[in-house]
Amino acid sequence: MTTTYSPNLRLSIIGNGEQAGAWGDTTNTNLGTLLEGAISGFQPISITSTSQALVATNGAADQARLAMIQLNSSLGTPFSVFAPPSPKQYIFFNNSAQTATIYCATTVNGTTIGGDGIAIPAGGTMAVWNTGASDLDIKQQSTHFISPTMSSPVMSGTPLAPTAAAGTDTLQVASTAFVKAAIAAAALVLYPVGSIYVNAVNATNPGDITLLGFGTWVAFGATKVLAGYDASNANFNAAGLTGGSANAVVVSHGHLATTPLANTAHSHTGTTVSAGTHTHNFGPGNFSSADGPDAPANYIVADQGQSGNAGTATLQGITYLQTAGAHTHTFTTANNTVLPTATTTVAAPTATAPIVVASGIDANYQPYITVFMWRRTA
Repeated sequence: MTTTYSPNLRLSIIGNGEQAGAWGDTTNTNLGTLLEGAISGFQPISITSTSQALVATNGAADQARLAMIQLNSSLGTPFSVFAPPSPKQYIFFNNSAQTATIYCATTVNGTTIGGDGIAIPAGGTMAVWNTGASDLDIKQQSTHFISPTMSSPVMSGTPLAPTAAAGTDTLQVASTAFVKAAIAAAALVLYPVGSIYVNAVNATNPGDITLLGFGTWVAFGATKVLAGYDASNANFNAAGLTGGSANAVVVSHGHLATTPLANTAHSHTGTTVSAGTHTHNFGPGNFSSADGPDAPANYIVADQGQSGNAGTATLQGITYLQTAGAHTHTFTTANNTVLPTATTTVAAPTATAPIVVASGIDANYQPYITVFMWRRTA
């Protein structure tokens, strides 16, 4: 009977009558080398290829049978290591600066991926195992790395971490569940009921999971702009008040105009009224002979005919001169009078119908930009 080998650790199984005089050496190798290596053996392995198989040899020391393996690599790129498709537990120490992924190969000494692998970050240590030909996935022995003080580890796949209590503020690793809960709590504080949410480009309801993901929201303020609260103004002294008009309103008004009076030098001519009847009374007096016939008829003038001699008028009695006295005056004003300017207000005329020069429809809008607004109601 010839010598055969065990399926998992590849130990020598000596047939009856085989290895006469040498079976002791074979047995010692099985026990002292192969089994010891599988239980407690450690060996550094140099990685020279991005896909490298652990060497498996029947009845002799090899890499694939070792319990602990240190992976050394200077490739400068991530690499893969393939274990044979037989049940085995390993502890790998990735002593490189790149991620090492451990796979189960479909054949002994092969590099064809047989199932899911386990990624070990640079500097990481991990215990893995597989069940062999029936399940070629590499399993992770623990959900935690054996080395808790790795420097800048690189993880892949879906590593798990405990979820810290809400409000935790330490150097503890935060899981996605913790981060999501913290964001939701912060959002609830930032957007309490009654808050306004504004988005310049996205019309999606903010309660959607792609935005805030909480609360009940209704569209708000269509065609309206927001105005601040003012307790002293009845138009703005309560929340929710509305007002204003999109259409322009014509307000009753007047116009103030300043017009100068004529400021040109000019003249005026005219005639006074001709009526002028009046009387004069007088007492006794003397008249010279020169007065002659001009003396009143009811006065006697002495020596009237003697030239150069003064005569004496003898008063016959007090009387009046004739009453006729109509006369006129002609006048002309100066022609260089400068008149002052004056200011006057011209009132707006009353019209039975307005004169339309342009439509006031939608003419009362201030400059604006359209956004999507939502109000949280619950």
